[in-house]
Amino acid sequence: MAIETTTATARYRTVLLFGAPGAGKGTVGKSLGAIPGFLHMACGDVFRDIDLSTPLGKKFIEFSSKGLLVPDDATIALWKVSIDGLVGTHTFRPHRDTLVLDGIPRNVEQAKSIASYVDVRRVFYLVCSDEKLMIDRLQRRALKENRLDDASEEVIRRRWRVYEQETEPVLGFYPASIIERVDAVGAPIKVIHDVLGRILAAPE
Repeated sequence: MAIETTTATARYRTVLLFGAPGAGKGTVGKSLGAIPGFLHMACGDVFRDIDLSTPLGKKFIEFSSKGLLVPDDATIALWKVSIDGLVGTHTFRPHRDTLVLDGIPRNVEQAKSIASYVDVRRVFYLVCSDEKLMIDRLQRRALKENRLDDASEEVIRRRWRVYEQETEPVLGFYPASIIERVDAVGAPIKVIHDVLGRILAAPE
């Protein structure tokens, strides 16, 4: 399905939030999304909102429950449908809003697939070297949001391995000049302040 208003010369102005599971992408993304002029789109939330009785829903459960990535074709198809809906309802107004993507692209092929739709201005790479902190974050979120895929430490560690093998190489797809490393170990408010400050300091 084609995305209206998206052409080779008119792509969505985009900021990517990047980092391992538990680095805090969702927290930063939701905070940015609460600011007028930003639209936060978390791929994980999009999947969790789908009808689990549909073929796509069943495919999501099959893979995510094992800590594996959902196949690219399903991920990109759902992403396109979702962004179409946001544009169609004027929730996302591309002429004035910056799209904040969280959880996509998850591999280089996905990065290539969405390149004709998004104009990536910045990639905020949230770096968290505290393994225990990341596990605690994911398990607390699992309890709070009833996300069973995050509750098992075994699944969490499998997701990290998948991230290292498939997702981390995405950084090489984008120019080094737009990648911003952010220390994600500190308090969430400090991380959010750091990211927002860099966005405001960046040239239009």
